[in-house]
Amino acid sequence: MSKRILVVGGVAGGASTAARARRLDESAEIIIFERGPHVSFSNCSLPFYLSGIVEDVDSLILMDPEKFKSRYNIEVRVNNEVTKINRDKKTIVVKDLTTGREYEESYDKLVLSPGASPILPNSIEGVHNKNVFTVRNVVDIDNLNTYIKENNIKDIAVIGGGFIGLEVAENLRLAGINVSIVEALNQVMAPFDYDMVQILHKEIIDQGVELILEDGVKKIEEGYIELQSGKRVNAEAVVMAIGVRPETQLAKEAGLEIGETGGIKVDHNFRTSDKDIYAVGDAIEVYNRLTHKPSRLALAGPAQRQARAAADHMYNMTVRNDGVIGSSVIKVFDMNAACTGLNEKQAKQAAISYDYVYIIPRDKVGLMPDNNPMHFKLLFEVPTGKVLGAQAIGKGAVDKRIDVIATMIAMDGTLEDLKELELCYSPMFGTARDVVNYAALVALNILNGVYRQVPVTKARELVENDAFIIDIREKHEYEKGHLNNAINIPLSQLRQRVDEIPKNRPVYLYCRSSQRSYIAIMALKQMGFENLYNISGSFLGISYYEYFNDQVTGRNKILTGYNFE
Repeated sequence: MSKRILVVGGVAGGASTAARARRLDESAEIIIFERGPHVSFSNCSLPFYLSGIVEDVDSLILMDPEKFKSRYNIEVRVNNEVTKINRDKKTIVVKDLTTGREYEESYDKLVLSPGASPILPNSIEGVHNKNVFTVRNVVDIDNLNTYIKENNIKDIAVIGGGFIGLEVAENLRLAGINVSIVEALNQVMAPFDYDMVQILHKEIIDQGVELILEDGVKKIEEGYIELQSGKRVNAEAVVMAIGVRPETQLAKEAGLEIGETGGIKVDHNFRTSDKDIYAVGDAIEVYNRLTHKPSRLALAGPAQRQARAAADHMYNMTVRNDGVIGSSVIKVFDMNAACTGLNEKQAKQAAISYDYVYIIPRDKVGLMPDNNPMHFKLLFEVPTGKVLGAQAIGKGAVDKRIDVIATMIAMDGTLEDLKELELCYSPMFGTARDVVNYAALVALNILNGVYRQVPVTKARELVENDAFIIDIREKHEYEKGHLNNAINIPLSQLRQRVDEIPKNRPVYLYCRSSQRSYIAIMALKQMGFENLYNISGSFLGISYYEYFNDQVTGRNKILTGYNFE
């Protein structure tokens, strides 16, 4: 007797489960129910329609019901909403949104892939106005774009600085619209640490976007929004992108167990508390392999893997579930930013003993065209040296480097493994010692106590406390910009001017990217100096770290000038 598999929701989770089940069982009856008009679309590409990078809205639609039927023999019912699960009878109640008719369908196996819905807080006055939009599907992005064109919109506020918020903001700006980003936290892109995200803050404001942090929306009016601080921001339209909430109502009403993070609880086979009901995608709770705790992860890649695993388990195939680590990448105007694994906030919350290094090598050989600095932060466990996570920001191939780190994490790799990793090399693509190898070497020096470092976040404190700081760069570099109280002793003159360096107090060194200051520290150690610290990130990192706050707070500057190259 053939299986009857019903799938609630399409896109990455539901559609992929259905397609995999068909590959495993040609005789199964498979039906997908989608309450919207589209069952399969590129939701990650939605923002790019606003700028014209994606020219035709219909190209966002990947598969329609007819193609599902002809290619996979899977029936798709769009504009059909599943309103109830009768677990005792193993049926679902469906409402045809076109006709209003309700009907029941029976199942042998049921898959829930309802996704997550954008959060629209009722505490914000005017949040349901006609000029307020969310971006979840093709209809949403088409409605927003149409509203902009028909009303000749010039000013838009994007509320939220996560993936969707930044991609929407960038594409609106590329379309010539004045954009403001309002973020309640003190930074955009929460997966990145505060020191790293300053690079993105600078890029955003340099591209003409107004960036407002640590403020929230109080009221949405016609033509402007009022913030909690009382500030008014011009906004003829508003895009709400403050986050998503897993759609669990159907599961809750059916009595399925909900996890501690608010997602549908599943076992390692993605089966819910009902043995005949599976759940995948943004609505479920997943296991983080690094913190060993439940979490939520709204990404297409994990959803597709979950879909395959769920379908496999229906057919008694072995499923391996290693948990998630959270790998992602985003383009923010001319900067690319990628991360994987744990950041500092997460490591602290999980009570993991860790340290990190922040390096800024070139992304390819300096003689090659289009070589640029790559800001790379690597977290590792102390004392094991186990790789915990990494963040990379630059104009080059940050995704390549972060993918390497993601692979190392998946293999429980250590700094020693990363140091010895053999990677492709050509001057046009990278350096003989790749960024990730270089990071491992620096991290091993820190782990093994070869030298000590202080983070870029402490530079202001050092200057304000009149610490003894040496700028080891050449004179012409120093004159373009330096820490206010730094003494310039170029590396080329270090051995002749060693008498100018005290031995009875801490000495802090920096250069452009920490490489020359490291060389200086190793030389000074052999001359009897002990109390030496390298400023991680050096002047390039300090420039980025201080720039945004210098622009918006009016605080005393600790730099005579910046350096971003």
